[in-house]
Amino acid sequence: MVIRAVVFDIGGVLELTGPMEFDSRWEADLGLAAGTFETALTDVWQGGAVGAVTEAQVHAAMRDRIGLTDAQVEAVMADMWREYLGTPNTELIAYAGTLRPAVRTGILSNSFVGAREREQRAYGLTDLVDDCLYSHEVGLSKPDPALWDLTCRRMGVEPGQLLFVDDVPRLVDSARAFGMNAILFETTAQTIADIEVWLRS
Repeated sequence: MVIRAVVFDIGGVLELTGPMEFDSRWEADLGLAAGTFETALTDVWQGGAVGAVTEAQVHAAMRDRIGLTDAQVEAVMADMWREYLGTPNTELIAYAGTLRPAVRTGILSNSFVGAREREQRAYGLTDLVDDCLYSHEVGLSKPDPALWDLTCRRMGVEPGQLLFVDDVPRLVDSARAFGMNAILFETTAQTIADIEVWLRS
């Protein structure tokens, strides 16, 4: 099938990110046992990924469960968002902007409540593409087949007409198993070259 839509992951693809280590740094700074944030907030992190909690509820859980002050909550979350946003992959962002109108373009991200607003302010990502699917807004996370199906429907294409780019091998494999075409992001140059091959085939 001819590729009619190209969809990009954000973290590790359009944004260059490293491991999320803010929690361990803050545990050390605050004299908390290692793993305190994960143990106390697992359900909050999971809920935030599918829109089941608000940012205010995330902040309240940090205060109520860990005993942080308002100032500490603000500092921890500011640190979290710095890591989450990483730095822009300017070359790939610029390339993605050249794909329309020859193909539809989209974003599909396993995200956290508040991500869209911050990524838009920082990088203008929603202006880059035709549609954005954030897990915290649609209530589904990769690799749920229902999310692959929703992505195809939102992009207005059949699975075989969609090319998806992600940096996580298991998600690439899952997308392919659903019938989508997928590229594993390893480097920007490799990804652009691979997309070009698909678009010319």
